[in-house]
Amino acid sequence: MRLLGIDTGGSSLKAAPVDVTSGVLAADVVSFPTPAPATPAAIAGVVKQIGAAFPDVSGNVGFAFPSVVTGGIARTAANVDKAWIGTDGARLVREAMGRPAAFLNDADAAGLAEVRVGAGRGQDGTVIMLTFGTGIGSAIFHDGHLVPNTEFGHMEIRGMEAEHRASARVRALEQLSWQVWSERVNEVLARMHALFWPELFILGGGVVENWASFGPLLESPARIVPAELGNTAGIVGAALAASEL
Repeated sequence: MRLLGIDTGGSSLKAAPVDVTSGVLAADVVSFPTPAPATPAAIAGVVKQIGAAFPDVSGNVGFAFPSVVTGGIARTAANVDKAWIGTDGARLVREAMGRPAAFLNDADAAGLAEVRVGAGRGQDGTVIMLTFGTGIGSAIFHDGHLVPNTEFGHMEIRGMEAEHRASARVRALEQLSWQVWSERVNEVLARMHALFWPELFILGGGVVENWASFGPLLESPARIVPAELGNTAGIVGAALAASEL
């Protein structure tokens, strides 16, 4: 079965049909510029364009969005237009596409993809995915079941939010060596392990392209692996969420 997955980013909305049995993209990813301002109405217009771009893909649609999401409603708007707070995103996408829609946090979507068909497939127990980019995104699973809307990037470490010390953006801004940055990441992993005792950490984000430079420097009692799905994880996870409606 092919379902459409959509992943919302600061610069673009990316979409593709996904074979939800295998987690493999069934066509090339198509990108649409994120409108400015990215109000709910403006995003709904882009969603309609996405639907028109894939006229042969029917069924439920999944929409990954950078917000805490409960009951299909966006509750936060840290990096998106404040008009999203309180917006029923599931309804907005459903009305724009004319079909049932799953609306979920973008880090949760990426984690869902990695746990089901990526680096965490087959892993029992607790799995934590952390994505290092502008901030630190997070998702936590137990025996494959998602606990939604974790915000571990805002956890306090040394008097600061973790993502203000150890995000990929901070590494670039402060021109940190891989050694120094990895030490900061290790502090995050140590805190996470002390609280949740995971069997596996999956690390994602564009910085993973440099895994050979910092991966061997990471330390934890848990196994640490790089994410496998790259920039398509959010699309795949959104489609997988749609398949579970």
